[in-house]
Amino acid sequence: MPRAVPERDADCAIAQSAAVIGDWWSILVVREVARGRLRFDDLQHELGISRKVLTERLVHLGESGVLERVPYQRGPVRYEYRLTEAGRGLLPVLVTMQDWADRWLLGDGTLSGSAAPDSAEAARMLALPGTRLPALTLPAHTGGELDPVDPAAAATVLFCYPATGRPAPLPEEWNDIPGAVGCTLENRLFREAYPDFRAAGVAVHGVSTQRPDEQRAFAAAEDLPFTLLSDLDVRLAAALRLPTFHVGQGLRLKRSVLVVDRERVVRHVVFPVTDIPAAVGQALAVARAVAGEAPAPLPAGPPPTSSPAG
Repeated sequence: MPRAVPERDADCAIAQSAAVIGDWWSILVVREVARGRLRFDDLQHELGISRKVLTERLVHLGESGVLERVPYQRGPVRYEYRLTEAGRGLLPVLVTMQDWADRWLLGDGTLSGSAAPDSAEAARMLALPGTRLPALTLPAHTGGELDPVDPAAAATVLFCYPATGRPAPLPEEWNDIPGAVGCTLENRLFREAYPDFRAAGVAVHGVSTQRPDEQRAFAAAEDLPFTLLSDLDVRLAAALRLPTFHVGQGLRLKRSVLVVDRERVVRHVVFPVTDIPAAVGQALAVARAVAGEAPAPLPAGPPPTSSPAG
């Protein structure tokens, strides 16, 4: 079981945090709940943990205010374990831990906005097909929050990128980071291909960790017809274990392209993205195949008005 905080560290916030999530199993339980594994049996199967140890960690995380139990069945009563607001506040910690290990333990320490094809990050991303994206919403540049997967579309393309530089300033070292440059070009190429995506019944969402107001200014300057979503709180990054890099006092998503079907299942991933025009073309071809015989093409024009967070 997690240790109690010694009296000498009672006022130390690091020690207090370690008492809640410093245990191996506790942090992995939080990781899996963030990925959408909310039920006891699913957690046990994914973690390969004993029922006794898992029960102890779930009780501890519940008592610590990280998880809450929500009944999903009665007679007998069974529960799902969901992150509380405090639990969601741990997601940047998880993603930062992943980012640190990707760079310093699984990588060579190089700061990069991309990754080698044989890297641990690439292996993790290319294993995503078949994964179901859990229910979540992200702030949209159009206001309110949206589901990253458009329920009205036959398929959704999510293209993740580090950051756009116009009109928001980027860190001074930005141009020296491999893989960081090119986000404006990527948005423009998706803009040019957008009519083809719409005709196929496919939605397109751009995702970065920039604030919605920064995305809004960029979308207006570039006349983007699709919605930009802000993963500022790294909810999507935690759910899919997306690769990131740390620069300019913040985490940035590495460039990737995902095709997701209407059942929220990831069907295809492009990572690393080394040829942006080819990645856009590949996303269109795969999304068309996933969409299949769409009931009807999505209507032309601007994206639908975002709905408030639910």
